[in-house]
Amino acid sequence: MAVEIRLSAAEVARVRLAVSPLAETVLGVRAALGVGGHEVHRPWVREAQPVLAGEPELPLLRTLLEGCLPSFLFPVSGERLPAFEAELAGLRATDPAYVAAECAAALGAQAGNLPGPAVLLERVADALTRCHARLVAPHWGRMRAVLEADLGRRAVALVDGGVEGLFAQLHGDVVWREGELVVHGRRSSGAVWTVEAGGHGLVLMPSVFGWPDVIVDYSPRTAASIRYPASGVGLLWEQPRPTSAGLTAVLGRTRAALLAELGEPLSTPDLAARLGVTASAVSQHLGALRGAGLVTTRRTGRTAVHLRTRTGTALTAEASG
Repeated sequence: MAVEIRLSAAEVARVRLAVSPLAETVLGVRAALGVGGHEVHRPWVREAQPVLAGEPELPLLRTLLEGCLPSFLFPVSGERLPAFEAELAGLRATDPAYVAAECAAALGAQAGNLPGPAVLLERVADALTRCHARLVAPHWGRMRAVLEADLGRRAVALVDGGVEGLFAQLHGDVVWREGELVVHGRRSSGAVWTVEAGGHGLVLMPSVFGWPDVIVDYSPRTAASIRYPASGVGLLWEQPRPTSAGLTAVLGRTRAALLAELGEPLSTPDLAARLGVTASAVSQHLGALRGAGLVTTRRTGRTAVHLRTRTGTALTAEASG
């Protein structure tokens, strides 16, 4: 089924980009349940399924996620990079009447087997909190790097080609016509569903676990939203090559490990979490690697992001070869 999103001139001016850790958690659980997702996520799914099997609300999550997805699970934040906790607070604050209506629309007769909407919200929010901590948070630094890199590419497309250029590069299923965005479904039934943005504009969200599909919110409460496949997902779950003993002997274990991790942009806290050392220790080692011309650092606001230089990459590749 195709979806038409109608945008006024004012709403076109409100098109923006954002990332949603809550949506990635919902879609990740769905992929681990064997619904949606793609072969590219198989390494993550193999790790996630045994963990998810111990989730006490697994039957409830199956009911909600194995078919059409209720829109209340995907609140749209006003921030570009919201914290999971902030999005979860928005989910908990959802109007119970909207939850009930969405469950009825998405699940049909099955909705009658669910608890009341207020209780349902609490149970789902608690379950997603656990799932995020166990399944997504350990990988979030790497996922966020992929998602933020995609945002950067889309921002360049917007600057170079305006909104039309942005939509043209988004996905093959997305077509922009003056004042109307059409998303073509994988299953061509001839039916068309119309979504009104209601004056709130449109939010475009790159997704890891939504890949390779485009997901549209059929009944938005605020801004309309499209979740599209993020670029670079195919490399996300590849295991990094081990650093050679020779490089470790020269740089030391921690510095060699830092250099190996910095094939993607990462912050100091991300590196500390991955290596199991303190942030202050990471900062000291990074200073030495910067002094040697192996690492570069860029600061955006209060956040410093680090990346291997060409010299650092060449050294790592040569040592691993």
